[in-house]
Amino acid sequence: MIINFVCIVESQIIKVTYSQPQGRVQNMCNRGLYVGRFQPFHKGHIKAIKKVLKEVEELVIVIGSAQYSHNILNPFTAGERIVMIRRALEEANIEDSRIWIVPVPDVHLHMLWVSALEGYTPNFNTVFSNEPLTKRLFMENKYKVKKIRFFERKKYNSTLIRQKMLIDDSWIKLVPKSVVDYINKIDGVNRLRDLTKTDNP
Repeated sequence: MIINFVCIVESQIIKVTYSQPQGRVQNMCNRGLYVGRFQPFHKGHIKAIKKVLKEVEELVIVIGSAQYSHNILNPFTAGERIVMIRRALEEANIEDSRIWIVPVPDVHLHMLWVSALEGYTPNFNTVFSNEPLTKRLFMENKYKVKKIRFFERKKYNSTLIRQKMLIDDSWIKLVPKSVVDYINKIDGVNRLRDLTKTDNP
């Protein structure tokens, strides 16, 4: 089965295509899965990815809540998050041939979420997550689940970074330079601030 993803970023169309074998057990390499919203992608994510890549040949980075953007919890589009991740990986000298970046929309029915995600991703055999519900859902679907070592989570935290953006409080130290440059290019900080406003007098 051929799966295509098309994202429009900076007025350009980015198309990602891969072939998915029939059945989830064919041609399986040691491939891991790492799910996040990446709103925004920060230095803690890079450190986690480097750690995981010591354990697997390839890594599928799933951009969760891919259908959401332009709200206070999810200010950036899936396409923008793809660009952030690609630029950050390049900045960190991470070999892109080992990485799959796949946007996956939310399914608001937990018992169907894993099977829905499988339809978007290449095969994987190990899931890296600390989130209790994510771990439980994959374990119930017979996947091996491993914890990710946290790297100063109180510091490298997307919620905290968004809060710092709102008050202009040194957020750039927590994010790769390439991601800072891209957020500035798309006027992401002002977008986030606008999303907190209302039309009430």
